[in-house]
Amino acid sequence: MPNKPNKKSPLDYNAAQIQILEGLEPVRKRPGMYIGSTDSRGLHHILTEIIDNSLDEAIEGHATDIYVFLLKEGGAVVADNGRGIPVDKHKTGLSALEVAMTKLHAGAKFEGKAYQASGGLHGIGASAVNALSSFMQVESRRSGIVYSQEYKRGRPQTKLRHIKDNPLYDKSLSKTFTPQLETGTTTKFIPDPKVFKKTTDFSYEKIKNLLRERAYLVGGVSFHLFDQRTDNQYHFHFEGGIRSLVSHLNENKKPLHEIIYVKKQVEDLEIPVGVEVALQYNDSFSENVQSFANVINTHDGGTHLTGFRMALTKAIKEYLTKQGGEKEKKNGLTGDDLKEGLTAVIWVKMPPSEIQFESQTKTKLNNPEAQSAVYNVVKEALDVYLEERPSEAKAIIGKVMLAAKARLAARAAKDAVIRKGVLEGLALPGKLADCQESDPKRSELFIVEGPSAGGSAKQGRDRKFQAILPLGGKILNTERARLDKIINSDELKSLIIGLGMGIGETLNPKKLRYHRIVIMCDADVDGEHIATLLLTFFYRHLPEIIEGGYLYIAMPPLYKIQAGKDIRYVYTETEREKTLSGLKGKKVSLQRYKGLGEMNPTQLWETTMDPKKRILKKVTIEDASQADKTFDMLMGSDVPPRRRFIQTHAKLATLDV
Repeated sequence: MPNKPNKKSPLDYNAAQIQILEGLEPVRKRPGMYIGSTDSRGLHHILTEIIDNSLDEAIEGHATDIYVFLLKEGGAVVADNGRGIPVDKHKTGLSALEVAMTKLHAGAKFEGKAYQASGGLHGIGASAVNALSSFMQVESRRSGIVYSQEYKRGRPQTKLRHIKDNPLYDKSLSKTFTPQLETGTTTKFIPDPKVFKKTTDFSYEKIKNLLRERAYLVGGVSFHLFDQRTDNQYHFHFEGGIRSLVSHLNENKKPLHEIIYVKKQVEDLEIPVGVEVALQYNDSFSENVQSFANVINTHDGGTHLTGFRMALTKAIKEYLTKQGGEKEKKNGLTGDDLKEGLTAVIWVKMPPSEIQFESQTKTKLNNPEAQSAVYNVVKEALDVYLEERPSEAKAIIGKVMLAAKARLAARAAKDAVIRKGVLEGLALPGKLADCQESDPKRSELFIVEGPSAGGSAKQGRDRKFQAILPLGGKILNTERARLDKIINSDELKSLIIGLGMGIGETLNPKKLRYHRIVIMCDADVDGEHIATLLLTFFYRHLPEIIEGGYLYIAMPPLYKIQAGKDIRYVYTETEREKTLSGLKGKKVSLQRYKGLGEMNPTQLWETTMDPKKRILKKVTIEDASQADKTFDMLMGSDVPPRRRFIQTHAKLATLDV
């Protein structure tokens, strides 16, 4: 029956029910609105906000060095040698520093006078960090005087005061590097565990990658990272800017030409836009394009990336038409043909008062002016480059046309396989034991190694929502394989049809048939190799599955330990030793599972497939450029980088003999 209507009088809903959240209360009440989430990503976002405040000073030419310390007691310190936050009296009666730290939408970036290309936008960065920190202390060094103020969860605990030195920045922070900063800002903050309930522990690797990325963007600025917890430290300084970044991204690849670089300030639009682009084709089959707006990595692209793609497509098509006549025009090119082997960095700089992001987390740029500016600048530069450098143009065109031929071959294979299998509603792959559930959100697909494990999984599963696809051994290494070759691989063909979302130009993520895809391989070297091959395939050709949070790795147990009727499954060597130690004096049998096929269906369900008991690892892409580099090194054709990696890490390997 439908719920009965509430008979309360409309007068019961009155002004008393309307809440006004004062000061920084909105941030603590709804932190996700300001930093995206309260998990590890949100935690690192608040540190990024403070770092980018210092970077704004560097972009404007007021700071040359930025220091980041990850503290033993938790939290972080960020310092720069910029101008220091103003401390004079604001019209509110408070100091400018306190206003910046405690008031939402307060900052020097609205009118675009103090900062011409800032990462800050809404004036809520520092104040939001303050609201979400159990403790914050800010020091401003101006005109030979150090000013300081402390806060707890966004509320001032002291008045702005003069201090003789800067205790936040003393020898305890670094044993080997303690500069004396005469000017600038230092911020110490400890994330509030009441907000960041999952973790308050900063990742050294994430922060290192973040600082490296910014060092590439703002050439000539030095970044210094110290981890008090481990005594690790890293220093970055790149004079080449985004050209150095493209070289870094292509480190293990063979470039087909020199880096094409263009930088121009566009003033004839409604708002000025600075455009800086570097691009280079290489011998790989994947694309690595990164876009930035001011100092923000726009992971989801936006108008500046659209302008770049339009310019690249237009310039190459026009050049082809001039060189090849009607034949090339007839064959046609698509945007995907131009992606193969492309590495590029697109960076636009705009007044902070005019820049428009999709949200405060700043993952997508929305300014139409950025599209026009990037298109015009890149199109003009490419037209000149292709005309003036025929040998380099030939290499680029050869790469593009080869990709187009592979696309046409792949299309023929897809027409014969995928479209018949999915779009025409014919049978799914014979190997696939599908589930009864039709809602992708409630459906799981287990990709299992070998027919033996596949048989156990099919018998042990819950067929209502769990589908099983067994593989016939190791699949094709797709790191160096074009789409036509992938389509012709029987194992991958079955997987693509089973997933239902297509691949390449027929890709439609909305048609994905399962929202939990689990790689379930043996806990040995061969199993890890197959899992790596599958991860390579998903990362290179179906990254939307990883980005959507749909890909997992099953963690089967290594051992079954039995003492009488007491049966325990353990997943690590350490856990095995601990369990055996606790069973001393008892008669114990120990079984090592080298393959999933050694488990009967009941055991496989209880240990690896039962949602109530199983352990799954979610696959994520925290650092796309590092992931790209790692896949290329481990799975690519260039042997020396892989040999160096093995020689470096061989002492860490565990042999399975």
